[in-house]
Amino acid sequence: MATPIQASTRYYRRGITKVLWVPVIVNKLAPTRAELNAGTALEGETGAMAGWQTSSGTVPTPALGSRFTPTVGGEITAADSSLTFWASQDGDDVRTLLVREARGFVVWMDEGDVPTQTMDVFPVQVTSQAKVRELDGAAQIMCQFSISAEPAENVTIPAASGG
Repeated sequence: MATPIQASTRYYRRGITKVLWVPVIVNKLAPTRAELNAGTALEGETGAMAGWQTSSGTVPTPALGSRFTPTVGGEITAADSSLTFWASQDGDDVRTLLVREARGFVVWMDEGDVPTQTMDVFPVQVTSQAKVRELDGAAQIMCQFSISAEPAENVTIPAASGG
């Protein structure tokens, strides 16, 4: 009998997941605690998100000797990605932080900022600050991002400074 996959400890994302804007990370495969601490926590003003995942294409590898066409892994792409924030009536909101063409990193700590857990580090450029206009909705700003290099996925979160 096959061994079953380990049972997950399921959780509700809100109140746990952390998302950071970090202007500078020298090595996306091993961000330092100082680099992360220099970032800005975005989750408190984030009202929606889209994208932030990678996918792999496949490439067919046909052979004359078979009617079956096997495939191999191909290109890796990242989905179009955005974060939608609450807008402030005085304009003092995310628009002052995530300006168009700013380059940096969006860091996702899905299980919280817990050392030894994992995070995903997305090198990005801000491409727009779209104002979401709805008759009956609270004002929002949608920041769209281009993913400028392959994200570092499942990177270990470093311990807090001094610990």
